[in-house]
Amino acid sequence: MAAEPDFEAPLVDLQKRIDELVHKADAASATEAAKLRLELDRERRSVYAGLTPWQKTLVARHPNRPYTLDFIQALFTEFTEIHGDRRYGDDPALVGGLALYKDRPVAVLGHQKGRDTKQKIYRNFGMTKPEGYRKALRVMELAAKFSRPIVTFVDTPGAYPGLDAEERGQAEAIAFNLRSMAPLRVPIVVNVTGEGGSGGALAVAVGDRVNMLEHAIYSVISPEGCASILWRDASRAEEAAIAMKITAADLKGFGIVDEIVPEPPGGAHADPASLFRSLDAVLEAQLRELSALSPDDLVEARYRKFRDMGRPGREFTEQPASPGPRP
Repeated sequence: MAAEPDFEAPLVDLQKRIDELVHKADAASATEAAKLRLELDRERRSVYAGLTPWQKTLVARHPNRPYTLDFIQALFTEFTEIHGDRRYGDDPALVGGLALYKDRPVAVLGHQKGRDTKQKIYRNFGMTKPEGYRKALRVMELAAKFSRPIVTFVDTPGAYPGLDAEERGQAEAIAFNLRSMAPLRVPIVVNVTGEGGSGGALAVAVGDRVNMLEHAIYSVISPEGCASILWRDASRAEEAAIAMKITAADLKGFGIVDEIVPEPPGGAHADPASLFRSLDAVLEAQLRELSALSPDDLVEARYRKFRDMGRPGREFTEQPASPGPRP
């Protein structure tokens, strides 16, 4: 069984008591279990309403949190996975392919972590290598060729920093994806579902709309990495998480994120079906809105969106003010 964050310990104890009562299968136990379920729901709402940035980091990393393949199974049909980058090989840490979303052809891709030890090793803990990013770009360019919207799911600690990845051009692969996604003439909707770690996340996150799950994080580096660099002390990760402003609420305020997708009480791992319904509604509305724009307007608005980030007083607008030269 996956280890729970410390702040969830009371919730886990309540759930164990409920399970024990359910197994007794008598009327008195059923009544008591119903009372405890109400108490558990109240406790979950209370605990998750006041999570600190570090606690949100732990929730974002929860091993039972939905991953890309879970979202694909829940929200898309007829998914056909595409393997390999046609240069070096395939990377299981990033999955992608063609699918239908409400009977509309789309391309979908994202990071995939593993559940058990065998899967984690196979998926490289969701840390993508250059061939993974090149595979992602192959899927996206295929989508653009056939005018299919692109939906991406971001959940990675960061790009794989190993020697083999560096030898095959890790930085170049990420940079090339950033440059190549910007002018794609189809709608791109990005969803940060767990950890949005550094360039490993950005390589599939240049979108017309960037959504974040309520308890996801998105940052240039992990809190542990930040603490190690700034203070040479990884144990100060909790302090770093606060200073880095990595939560969905922080990033929505900065204009980095367009919409926060609410999670059920207890986080996405507590009730995935509820989360899927919430995200489904957001995706449907955004794809409908973006599909009404012309390809030229899509590209120009995407350019302005990212150029305006970090400029105080500048707000993103769907339609470009004028077709004049770019600054």
